Amino acid sequence: MVKHPESFRLEGALRERLQAAGAGRAVLYEGPVRALCPLAPNNVNTMAAACVAAPSLGFDGVRGCLVADPGLPDWHVVEVEVTGRPSGERGDQAFTVTSTRRNPAAPGAVTGAATFPSFWGSLLGKRVCVCE
Repeated sequence: MVKHPESFRLEGALRERLQAAGAGRAVLYEGPVRALCPLAPNNVNTMAAACVAAPSLGFDGVRGCLVADPGLPDWHVVEVEVTGRPSGERGDQAFTVTSTRRNPAAPGAVTGAATFPSFWGSLLGKRVCVCE
């Protein structure tokens, strides 16, 4: 997940890492989502949903990455990569799917502008429109 630094609400060591990052792009965290949740409780909903959706992996098997990028003032970018078990003749090839979501967001906003309407539409059973 990549956001402008002002869009993160972080705790503890992650807050300190963000402050130390200065003006450049910085990877704040990369690892299991379980350890990330208490450090960024307002910024990990998408990652937590992935953990629940993949119960065989859970919060320890799903890996998350938070990146602060001051060059991205009005977007939240979420990239999800799903990788299958190695297969193929050599046994070292794995099926992989990557999806990237760019959600418009006001500078400093924790949640992107399209999140609430999409969520609400899902509750009402409406179709989610990606393009018009």
